[in-house]
Amino acid sequence: MKLATALSERADIQRRLTQLQTRLNNNAKVQEGEEPAEDPRQLLKELDALLARLEWLMTRINLTNSRTLSDGVPVTALIAHRDCLKKRVNLMRSFLDSASATVDRYSQKEIKILSAVKVSTLQKQLDDVSKELRETDERIQALNWTTELME
Repeated sequence: MKLATALSERADIQRRLTQLQTRLNNNAKVQEGEEPAEDPRQLLKELDALLARLEWLMTRINLTNSRTLSDGVPVTALIAHRDCLKKRVNLMRSFLDSASATVDRYSQKEIKILSAVKVSTLQKQLDDVSKELRETDERIQALNWTTELME
């Protein structure tokens, strides 16, 4: 199985677990004399099976990511780098939105509000970081489709 397939299955199981939680909660109690729409014991068995498969997948995915190298760098390190780049891009975008927002003045006597940073310079830096993020993500995705899941 390719790493990408395992990642897709993991995401599917996580979605199914969220749905299963709702189904369990909806069938936790019934009015006296009534039957639940679904048997909670069967739902709990399904929960156990999904969690066992999720644990197996997560173990294999983490093992594969830690042992697979790209130019001498483990995929785990690439993922951490990508996640930090995403955080940097989001924070910088928010900051630049605030720094570039104009403040209307209704008369010359009002205090003029200026940006504390040179927005164009930081925007160029943000563009560079965004490009690095795209390239890193593409590198990880390529590895996901060519790497076999380790047992």
